[in-house]
Amino acid sequence: MATHYLEFEKPIAELEAKIEELTLLAPSAGSFDTEIEGLRRKADQLRRKTYAELDPWKKTQVARHPQRPHLIDYVAGLLEDFTELRGDRQFGDDQAIIGGLARFRGRAVVVMGHEKGHDTATRLTHNFGMARPEGYRKAVRLMDLADRFGLPVLSFVDTAGAYPGLGAEERGQAEAIARSTERGLTLGVPMISTITGEGGSGGAIAIAAANRVLMLEHSIYSVISPEGAASILWRDGARAKDAAAAMKITGPDLLSLGIVDRVIEEPVGGAHADRDAAITRVGDVLEEELTALETLDPAALKRQRADRFYAIGRLN
Repeated sequence: MATHYLEFEKPIAELEAKIEELTLLAPSAGSFDTEIEGLRRKADQLRRKTYAELDPWKKTQVARHPQRPHLIDYVAGLLEDFTELRGDRQFGDDQAIIGGLARFRGRAVVVMGHEKGHDTATRLTHNFGMARPEGYRKAVRLMDLADRFGLPVLSFVDTAGAYPGLGAEERGQAEAIARSTERGLTLGVPMISTITGEGGSGGAIAIAAANRVLMLEHSIYSVISPEGAASILWRDGARAKDAAAAMKITGPDLLSLGIVDRVIEEPVGGAHADRDAAITRVGDVLEEELTALETLDPAALKRQRADRFYAIGRLN
């Protein structure tokens, strides 16, 4: 797959294009090893500097990067014996949310999350990760199953928000989101949610009402998209950059506010630059967090989860 460069990555793209050009010329025009190595060092330094100085709007672009690992990549990289469970037993199956049973490093777990798709066909199949009511009712069904059999729940959040279409509203979108959020809060088993890309509005929190909420370094988590906030505040979607800065949607801000519990470092250049390394890091943190939560009984898990969410926004 050809590398997709974001607008602010153009200087890096130019250096890497030059490296590729010299590499192709080398067999016929002699060795360019010294020049190539120098350019690689320069590109690496530039990438490190660029990603160390990302503002909230640039982080938003990274969070939406089309080559960023999605749910199916985390399932393939972290889980064994994944068995997908489909349908909400009421209306149908929504592929914006995928879930089922699996083994995570020796543990039986229930896993679920948003899937955006990676090309036109799969993005349409998964509705760009924007779930309809049946998706959230499937999530409730999976959480019921986890509670019944004492299985931890791992959820992966990556959505711009719940689908706002007419059919979704007619089938009770708001109620489905509320029920899914409520079910997460009442689970008697450990639940860990990871924001892997975008965490947008109620569509995100519906499967993130967890004991521990983690987020990747260049992910975002917000009540509305920067574009939406700009349209409301200034009636100008072009001011999305200003909105992103004001909304406190990045890891450090959310960590300081107690909205997320831990920020997972990404490889230099973002999770899309080294997908395997990013997925492994997420797995290591999940294992650590799950081990800590397994010492709590059902009552303690519910109490910890309630205390965590009641503390958000509290003034000391």
